[in-house]
Amino acid sequence: MFVGLKMLRNFVTVTPKTSVLEAQKLLEQSRLGMLLVVEGGKILGYVRPEDLSASLPSIMTSLDKHEIKYLMTRLTVDKIIRKDIKTIMPEVEIEAAADMMSENNLAGLAVVNHQGSLIGYINRSVMLDVLVEEMGHREGGARITLEATDRPGVLFEVAGIIAGMGLSIISTGTFFHDGKRIVVVRVDTRDASPIAAALQEHGYKVVGPMDFMHEWH
Repeated sequence: MFVGLKMLRNFVTVTPKTSVLEAQKLLEQSRLGMLLVVEGGKILGYVRPEDLSASLPSIMTSLDKHEIKYLMTRLTVDKIIRKDIKTIMPEVEIEAAADMMSENNLAGLAVVNHQGSLIGYINRSVMLDVLVEEMGHREGGARITLEATDRPGVLFEVAGIIAGMGLSIISTGTFFHDGKRIVVVRVDTRDASPIAAALQEHGYKVVGPMDFMHEWH
């Protein structure tokens, strides 16, 4: 999956001369995590919720309401913009974008074309949707989790066992836990027990929450 296939295309942005008060309202409504500051199709930077909040007058200020209103209308995004914006190309793999966001603790990434023009945006909500989709959660079926030796052909074997039972795989995923490879398979069936039994007969260890309960207490 590529960034360009999952990026947001229609999302709110602000200009350097957008008032901070208006930007705060837009950010609350959009739930984007941050607002990109754009002018002439070029991205200049971004503002975060904490930047907007910090720039507004405190409720403990000695200023009267008319002075506060005047200041708030005069304060614009260009006064608080952050320019260390991270960008990414649409052809980049979505997991690479997720890793970049995780490593840098980013709320989102601006997606730009080869001319540097803004064409999209991805944030944590997009990444969560991708995870849910890739794991097939919304498609129903039954989920089977098993420990597998980290060797070639494991997924091929597991898929063959399931196909031999006349069932279709909705999704697969592999993870590592405590040095072991964990394979998660979602199958188009309501009852996973016959599949679990078949996998166990072939030497696979099917696991569930109870197998890890000792780690959570």
